[in-house]
Amino acid sequence: MFAVKYWENLIDNTHRERLEKYITGIVQKNDSKLLAIYCNPDHVHVLIGLNPKISASSMARIIKANSSKWINQNKWFKGIFKWQEGFGVFSYSRSQVDSVAKYILNQAEHHKKSTFKEEYMDLLKKSDINFNEKYLFDWKK
Repeated sequence: MFAVKYWENLIDNTHRERLEKYITGIVQKNDSKLLAIYCNPDHVHVLIGLNPKISASSMARIIKANSSKWINQNKWFKGIFKWQEGFGVFSYSRSQVDSVAKYILNQAEHHKKSTFKEEYMDLLKKSDINFNEKYLFDWKK
Protein backbone atom coordinates (compact mmCIF):
# COMPACT_ATOMS: atom_id res chain seq x y z
CA MET A 1 0.00 0.00 0.00
CA PHE A 2 1.25 3.46 -0.82
CA ALA A 3 -0.34 6.89 -1.08
CA VAL A 4 -0.38 10.01 -3.19
CA LYS A 5 1.71 12.83 -1.70
CA TYR A 6 -0.33 14.70 0.92
CA TRP A 7 -3.14 12.17 0.44
CA GLU A 8 -4.61 14.25 -2.37
CA ASN A 9 -7.36 12.67 -4.47
CA LEU A 10 -5.50 12.77 -7.78
CA ILE A 11 -6.20 9.36 -9.29
CA ASP A 12 -9.63 9.63 -10.86
CA ASN A 13 -11.56 6.95 -12.72
CA THR A 14 -10.43 8.28 -16.10
CA HIS A 15 -6.84 7.31 -15.17
CA ARG A 16 -7.34 4.46 -12.68
CA GLU A 17 -7.40 1.51 -15.08
CA ARG A 18 -4.48 2.80 -17.14
CA LEU A 19 -2.40 3.20 -13.97
CA GLU A 20 -3.38 -0.29 -12.79
CA LYS A 21 -2.27 -1.76 -16.13
CA TYR A 22 0.98 0.19 -16.04
CA ILE A 23 1.79 -1.01 -12.50
CA THR A 24 0.91 -4.58 -13.56
CA GLY A 25 3.52 -4.28 -16.31
CA ILE A 26 6.13 -3.03 -13.84
CA VAL A 27 5.50 -6.01 -11.57
CA GLN A 28 5.67 -8.47 -14.48
CA LYS A 29 8.92 -6.94 -15.78
CA ASN A 30 10.38 -7.65 -12.36
CA ASP A 31 9.57 -11.37 -12.59
CA SER A 32 6.73 -11.19 -10.10
CA LYS A 33 3.00 -11.80 -10.38
CA LEU A 34 0.36 -9.18 -9.70
CA LEU A 35 -2.57 -10.92 -7.98
CA ALA A 36 -4.80 -7.89 -7.31
CA ILE A 37 -4.62 -4.13 -7.67
CA TYR A 38 -6.89 -1.18 -7.01
CA CYS A 39 -5.94 2.45 -7.41
CA ASN A 40 -8.04 4.61 -5.11
CA PRO A 41 -8.09 8.39 -5.63
CA ASP A 42 -5.45 8.88 -2.90
CA HIS A 43 -3.72 5.50 -2.49
CA VAL A 44 -2.97 2.17 -4.12
CA HIS A 45 -3.30 -1.43 -2.94
CA VAL A 46 -1.34 -4.16 -4.69
CA LEU A 47 -1.16 -7.86 -3.90
CA ILE A 48 1.96 -9.35 -5.43
CA GLY A 49 3.39 -12.84 -5.66
CA LEU A 50 6.90 -11.53 -5.16
CA ASN A 51 9.88 -13.18 -6.83
CA PRO A 52 12.29 -14.13 -4.02
CA LYS A 53 15.10 -12.37 -5.89
CA ILE A 54 13.57 -8.96 -5.17
CA SER A 55 12.72 -7.44 -1.80
CA ALA A 56 9.37 -5.88 -1.02
CA SER A 57 11.03 -2.50 -0.46
CA SER A 58 12.80 -2.70 -3.84
CA MET A 59 9.54 -3.57 -5.57
CA ALA A 60 7.73 -0.67 -3.87
CA ARG A 61 10.53 1.72 -4.85
CA ILE A 62 10.48 0.50 -8.48
CA ILE A 63 6.68 0.74 -8.76
CA LYS A 64 6.52 4.20 -7.23
CA ALA A 65 9.48 5.63 -9.20
CA ASN A 66 8.39 4.27 -12.57
CA SER A 67 4.68 5.02 -12.19
CA SER A 68 5.21 8.62 -11.01
CA LYS A 69 7.63 9.21 -13.90
CA TRP A 70 5.03 7.79 -16.31
CA ILE A 71 2.21 9.89 -14.83
CA ASN A 72 4.34 13.03 -15.15
CA GLN A 73 5.41 12.20 -18.73
CA ASN A 74 1.73 11.83 -19.64
CA LYS A 75 0.96 15.19 -17.98
CA TRP A 76 -2.07 13.99 -16.04
CA PHE A 77 -1.82 16.96 -13.68
CA LYS A 78 -0.57 20.50 -13.49
CA GLY A 79 2.65 20.45 -11.55
CA ILE A 80 4.54 17.34 -10.51
CA PHE A 81 2.86 14.15 -9.33
CA LYS A 82 4.53 12.46 -6.35
CA TRP A 83 3.83 9.48 -4.17
CA GLN A 84 4.03 9.83 -0.39
CA GLU A 85 7.32 8.68 1.11
CA GLY A 86 7.20 5.15 2.45
CA PHE A 87 4.73 2.33 2.02
CA GLY A 88 3.09 -0.47 3.97
CA VAL A 89 3.86 -4.12 3.30
CA PHE A 90 1.95 -6.97 4.85
CA SER A 91 2.59 -10.64 4.14
CA TYR A 92 -0.14 -13.23 3.85
CA SER A 93 -0.22 -17.00 3.65
CA ARG A 94 -1.36 -18.70 0.45
CA SER A 95 -4.67 -19.59 2.15
CA GLN A 96 -5.40 -15.86 2.65
CA VAL A 97 -4.71 -14.75 -0.94
CA ASP A 98 -8.32 -15.03 -2.15
CA SER A 99 -9.75 -13.02 0.73
CA VAL A 100 -7.05 -10.34 0.47
CA ALA A 101 -7.59 -10.09 -3.31
CA LYS A 102 -11.35 -9.68 -2.78
CA TYR A 103 -10.67 -7.01 -0.15
CA ILE A 104 -8.44 -5.09 -2.58
CA LEU A 105 -10.86 -5.37 -5.48
CA ASN A 106 -13.69 -4.11 -3.23
CA GLN A 107 -11.88 -0.89 -2.29
CA ALA A 108 -14.46 1.46 -3.81
CA GLU A 109 -17.17 0.06 -1.52
CA HIS A 110 -14.86 -0.28 1.47
CA HIS A 111 -13.88 3.39 1.41
CA LYS A 112 -17.47 4.51 1.52
CA LYS A 113 -17.32 3.34 5.15
CA SER A 114 -13.78 4.26 6.25
CA THR A 115 -10.86 6.44 5.21
CA PHE A 116 -7.48 5.14 4.15
CA LYS A 117 -5.97 6.45 7.38
CA GLU A 118 -8.53 4.49 9.44
CA GLU A 119 -7.94 1.41 7.31
CA TYR A 120 -4.15 1.64 7.59
CA MET A 121 -4.17 2.22 11.35
CA ASP A 122 -6.49 -0.78 11.74
CA LEU A 123 -4.14 -3.00 9.70
CA LEU A 124 -1.16 -1.92 11.80
CA LYS A 125 -3.02 -2.66 15.02
CA LYS A 126 -4.36 -6.03 13.80
CA SER A 127 -0.83 -6.98 12.73
CA ASP A 128 0.52 -5.94 16.15
CA ILE A 129 2.97 -3.49 14.58
CA ASN A 130 4.40 -0.79 16.83
CA PHE A 131 4.27 2.65 15.23
CA ASN A 132 4.37 6.34 15.92
CA GLU A 133 1.57 8.08 14.03
CA LYS A 134 3.64 11.24 13.49
CA TYR A 135 5.86 9.24 11.10
CA LEU A 136 3.00 7.71 9.12
CA PHE A 137 1.14 10.58 7.55
CA ASP A 138 2.36 13.68 5.74
CA TRP A 139 -0.68 15.89 5.30
CA LYS A 140 -0.79 19.00 3.11
CA LYS A 141 -0.18 22.09 5.19
